[in-house]
Amino acid sequence: MKILYAIQGTGNGHISRALEIVPILKQKGETDVLISSSQWDLELPFEVKYRFHGLGFVFGKNGGIDFTKTYLALDTTKLLAEIKSIPIKDYDLIISDFEPVSCWAAKLNSKVCIGLSNQAATLHPLAPKPKGSDPLGKAVLNHYAPVTHSYGFHFKSFDETVSTPIIRKEIREAAISNKGHVTVYLPSYDDKRIIEKLKHITNCEFHVFSKHIRKEYKKVNFTVLPLTNQTFIESLASCNAVITNAGFGTTSEALFLGKKLLVIPMKNQYEQHCNAAVLKSMGVTVIKSLKKKHIDTIKEWLKHGRSIEVEYPDNTEKIIDKIIKNHLHENIIVNSKRKEMNFFEKIMTINLAEN
Repeated sequence: MKILYAIQGTGNGHISRALEIVPILKQKGETDVLISSSQWDLELPFEVKYRFHGLGFVFGKNGGIDFTKTYLALDTTKLLAEIKSIPIKDYDLIISDFEPVSCWAAKLNSKVCIGLSNQAATLHPLAPKPKGSDPLGKAVLNHYAPVTHSYGFHFKSFDETVSTPIIRKEIREAAISNKGHVTVYLPSYDDKRIIEKLKHITNCEFHVFSKHIRKEYKKVNFTVLPLTNQTFIESLASCNAVITNAGFGTTSEALFLGKKLLVIPMKNQYEQHCNAAVLKSMGVTVIKSLKKKHIDTIKEWLKHGRSIEVEYPDNTEKIIDKIIKNHLHENIIVNSKRKEMNFFEKIMTINLAEN
């Protein structure tokens, strides 16, 4: 059995899942790994056969995506070439963690592609949704990385197609303690902006992890650190509380470790607002932005907030076995390549216009 496992490289959550999934897939068959985009910080202990530019997003420094840099990084001609370059017909099983190059290569070649991601669960009918409508955000989730079948991860299970999060081994085995500090990971904010907004909270220590620095520095009650895996895990496992965006990786790990959690969903990221809606329904504190008007809410949360009890068993191999059993020998029939290419070009046009 020859397997292609494709990973979206925008953010560490996808990579964290891959650290657990790839070794299991390699036990099941000959596995090649594909990664597109390069916005992650974790080390990869496995070989990557395909590294693509893909269709990703660039984090900004003010709470959201940097649309200018995202637009400048967009190269649809290169993207189409990458899609066509994969020998997709050589693979018996294609699994994608919201990775668009592999998904479109499979679609254009009438191949089954299995979605295995948090994004696959965000639009589940039983999952709480944000109050505001976001047609473009929903369209991106539905069409950015099209798959034949979806198996999703969310903060709680809604049915047999939605599992609780994959928690990497390093987190499961971490020594949990409470040294009183607050771990802050807001990759869409500049560290100086974080300090400027949180400086009014003087009665606790903050560990701020930044994608924008290479050397640790201290300022009053803030220790600002470059994002390295071991240092981050140590801070996370020994903290009193966590402030982060509403992505899936760090939030899941904080919940698993029993840390009280406050999330700030990234601007213009519908997926994160969906995540925030589920977390809020579970009792997690959610604020709209890192602005002065929300400081009192943060202070109240630090004083009276509570951790949320969750149960996240290690079901990763069971999920992989289920996918292999259900879909290894499956075939599909899709519309003509020309129609699919027209639809793809339409999505690319929308993306260019919106950015």
